[in-house]
Amino acid sequence: MIWLTRQIKWVFFWIYLWQLKEYHTGRFLAHFQTDQGKKLLFHPLSFVKVLLLLDFVGVLAVRMFQEELLSQNNTVFVLVLVAFGVGIFATFLLYTVEAIKAVLDSMRKRLKMPVFTKKTLVLVILGVGAQIAFYGVLTFTDVSVSTFFLGREVFVFTASSVFSGLLLFDLLTPFVVSGIVLGFQPFAVMGRNRILSKAKERRAKMKNLKVIGITGSYGKTSTKEFLAHILGQKYQVLKTPEHANSEVGIARTILRNLTDEHDVFVCEMGAYNKGGIKLLAEIAKPQIGIVTGANEQHLATFGSMENLLSAEGGAELVKALPRGGIAILNGASPKLKEHLARLKRAGEGVKFIVATEDIRAGDVRVEKERLSFRIEGVTFAVPAYGAHNVQNLLLAIAAARALGMGLKEIAKALESMPLELSALKVKKVASGATVIDSTYSANPDGVIADLEYLNLYEGKKILVMPCLIELGKASQEAHRKIGEKIAQVCDLAIITTGECLASVKEGAAGQSDKIFYMGNAQYIFDKIKEIVEERGAILLEGGKESRTQLQLLALLNKND
Repeated sequence: MIWLTRQIKWVFFWIYLWQLKEYHTGRFLAHFQTDQGKKLLFHPLSFVKVLLLLDFVGVLAVRMFQEELLSQNNTVFVLVLVAFGVGIFATFLLYTVEAIKAVLDSMRKRLKMPVFTKKTLVLVILGVGAQIAFYGVLTFTDVSVSTFFLGREVFVFTASSVFSGLLLFDLLTPFVVSGIVLGFQPFAVMGRNRILSKAKERRAKMKNLKVIGITGSYGKTSTKEFLAHILGQKYQVLKTPEHANSEVGIARTILRNLTDEHDVFVCEMGAYNKGGIKLLAEIAKPQIGIVTGANEQHLATFGSMENLLSAEGGAELVKALPRGGIAILNGASPKLKEHLARLKRAGEGVKFIVATEDIRAGDVRVEKERLSFRIEGVTFAVPAYGAHNVQNLLLAIAAARALGMGLKEIAKALESMPLELSALKVKKVASGATVIDSTYSANPDGVIADLEYLNLYEGKKILVMPCLIELGKASQEAHRKIGEKIAQVCDLAIITTGECLASVKEGAAGQSDKIFYMGNAQYIFDKIKEIVEERGAILLEGGKESRTQLQLLALLNKND
C-alpha cells in the first residue's frame, strides 16, 4: 500500500502534465528542455532508486549464477545479506517518506492533479489500474519465486525480486503513463471528431451569424476581450472562454453556448502545428479575421518559422475567409509586415486593413490605468494597462467598424470597459508596492511590453519571471532582448528557471549583477522585501505552469 500510494500520486502528475500540454507530443517533450523538466528526469531520488535496483539485481545475480559459491561460502552469503538488508531498509524508508508526502500534499491540496474530464477520468482509471495490476502480478510471482528459491536464503531472494520489480516499475512510470495516454489517443480523436462534426453542423445552420476569428502569437485574448466588450454595447455577442482556443474548446463553445439570439461570435484561435488554424476556421467559418502579431512563441512545436507564419502568422485564417471577407492585421508586428505580401496572395477577394497604416492612433498618452489617443479626430479614453494595448485596441476598433459601428459609438463603449479585461492584473500590497500580475501567459513581445509598463512606476522596479518555453532556436536571442530591456528598466530581476539565465545576463551586459537565479518562492519573497518600497512595483511574468510565481503571488497577498 505504501508503494501504491506513492505511485497513484505520480499517475495523477503525469496525466496532469500531458493535459497541461494539451496532449501535444511536441509540447510535452519540449518541457524536458526546461529546468523543471530536467529535474523530473534527473531527480536525485531517481539515481538513488537506480542504485537500489542494482543492489537487488546484484543479490539475485549471485543466487542465479553463483549458487555453488553461495552454498559453500558463508562469508559470501553474509555480504549478500548485508547488501539485501541495506537495500530493504533504504527502499522501505524511501517509499514510506514518499507515501507520507503524497498524503500530506493531498490534505494540503498541493497535489498536481489534472482537471477531471471524461478523458482524464479514463486515463486515471487506466493508469491506476496498471499500478494495481502490476502489484498483483508481482505478488503472484512472489509465490512462484518462493518455490524456486528453496533453502535458507528463500526470503532474501524472494524479497529481492519483489523490491527490484517495484523499483523498476516506479522508474518506468512516466513511460507507462505516457504509453497509456498515446495508446488512448486514437479513441480520443474519434470522440473529438464527433464533437467537431456536430459543431460544424450547428454553425452551418446559423446563416446570419457574424464570426470574427482572432489568431496570432500574442495579444489574442486582450483583443478578443476588447472587441467583445465594444460589440456587446450594440449586439448579442458570444466569445470563447479563457483557454478555450483549441478545436475542442471552440467546438464545445458552439455546441453549449451559441444560440440563434447571438449576432456575433468572437472566436480566439490558437495552434501548435501547421494546419491548426485551418482546422479551427473550418469549424467557426469566420467572415472577419484578425491577426494580432507573430513572434517566436511555440516555434519549437511548429518546427520552423515558415510553419508558424502559416498558422499563427495568419495565412491559414486569411485563406479561409470568404470572398468579400475582411482581414485586419497588426502593422506594428515586424514579422507580419515582412509577411504581408504573402498574406495578401493567400486572401483572394479579401479586403485588408493594416493597423498603423489604414487606421492610426495619434496623440497617444499612457498612464498607469488609462490610455488616451485620437483616431480620425475622435478622442478615445480607455481604462487599460500599457501602451502595447493601443495595438490591440486598434485591431478591435477596426473590426467593430467593419460590423457597422461608428468611431464615436466605439469610443463611448470603450469608456466603460472594465480594467479587468486587460491581461495584466494590478494590485497594491501591504508594503505599498504594486504587484503587476502577468501570469496568464508569456511570450517575448509580451514580456517586453510588460517591462515598458513597469517603467511607468517611480520607485524600485522588480521583475520575477521564468525562462520562456517552446521558443526553439530563437530562445537565446529572445532572452538576450529581454535582458537588454531589464537593464533599462529594472532594479532587480529574478529568473526562476535557469536554462536562459546566461542569455538574459548577456543581454543585460554591464548590468547583469542585478539579475539573480532563484527558484524558491519564499527566498524570492525575502529578497524582494530587502529593496521593495512604497512607490515601487513587482512584475510577475509567466504562464499556466509558473508555479513559483503563483506561490510568490500568494505570499505577497498573504502579507497584504
